[in-house]
Amino acid sequence: MVDDENEPRVVDMLLADPVGGEPHLPGIEPPELRPAPPSDVAPPSVTGIARVDRRTKDLAKRLLPGEIAVIDHEDLDTVATESLLSAGVAAVVNASDCISGRYPNPGPLLLSAAGIGVLDGLGPAVMDEVADGDLISIVGDAVLIQGRPVARGHRQDTSTFGAVLEVARSNMGDELQRFAENTLSYIQREGHLLIDDPDIPDIPVDFRGRHVLVVVRGVDYKQDLQLLRRSGYLKEQRPLLIGVDGGADAIMELGLTPDVIIGDMDSVSERALRCGAALVVHGYTDGRAPGADLLDQLGVEYAVFASAGTSEDIAMLLAFERGAALIVAVGTHSSMVDFLDKGRPGMASTFLVRIKVGPILVDAKGVNRLYDTRVRGRDLIWMVLAAIVTLLIIGAVSEPIRTVVRGLSLPLR
Repeated sequence: MVDDENEPRVVDMLLADPVGGEPHLPGIEPPELRPAPPSDVAPPSVTGIARVDRRTKDLAKRLLPGEIAVIDHEDLDTVATESLLSAGVAAVVNASDCISGRYPNPGPLLLSAAGIGVLDGLGPAVMDEVADGDLISIVGDAVLIQGRPVARGHRQDTSTFGAVLEVARSNMGDELQRFAENTLSYIQREGHLLIDDPDIPDIPVDFRGRHVLVVVRGVDYKQDLQLLRRSGYLKEQRPLLIGVDGGADAIMELGLTPDVIIGDMDSVSERALRCGAALVVHGYTDGRAPGADLLDQLGVEYAVFASAGTSEDIAMLLAFERGAALIVAVGTHSSMVDFLDKGRPGMASTFLVRIKVGPILVDAKGVNRLYDTRVRGRDLIWMVLAAIVTLLIIGAVSEPIRTVVRGLSLPLR
């Protein structure tokens, strides 16, 4: 992935027109324009150590470059795909379909664009047939261990993914209707988020009058953070930093320390949890707080924020209710595809929270466009000219300077 904000990105191009048009990757022709590969040319085989895990984000943490990821992840989302690419995966074996056709998720296209072999739809049995650490080979549509086929699936590339995405776009109407119905249903149950005063946990962080940066591991979060740093916003405004689960590690990768970490604590490193940030576990209305068990084992102090919303929602509510002057969001989820990627059938809580905090909420991309500290060349020229003119005027009216100039000019007369 690139850091240039003007560089076309896969997600932007696919989601710009989710109903019509073909997916198009930089330097790759759309499927209908690219000639089909000869049928007698088999895709290259891949051999490597298998790393097996049903949770892709957990697997990515222990995956080494050149290894093969064996996962069971239907509709592989963009963030999970990027984590596999960052780990240096050699190939991906998926027991489920990387793109089921339910909605146009662009994540798997990143794998084919990077030249990573993908074999999916093998069925759940492959998770038992392949053990963690096995040396496996992907040959054609089969997974082999010591030359023996153990499972067969579908070999995918940009062309085949494009065909499935075309079907997914045709299904968007029905999916949108279901999504809207679920959202309205949730709003009836979660409407209190908009009108009630939430029970905000007491943490030793003063938000009053401060800018607050909420970092979520969502689409383009790394690029947005880099742009915020280059623009000078982080250095000059020094906002309070809230990491939502793995967003805390993203903050630390910049050499900064989060002030608050919020979430289920299932995708944040122990290093981040011990960095000194105030820890807020996302609890649920039925009394459950899954992340509390981990923090109890680590022996660190924490507070619980019970809410039916998402972790990023309660991060924004915390900042808003505690008097933040501005909330800048990085990587947050705001579209239907974002929420379907997360496995949520509706976005009621996010919709309601954004209505509530809307007056002080801005997206990081907007901040990057507005907060530009670069000096234009013509402005620099005018500044130099102004300095020269100022010196000439001072020289003209200053008697000591005129005396020195007359003394220097005597040898020339």
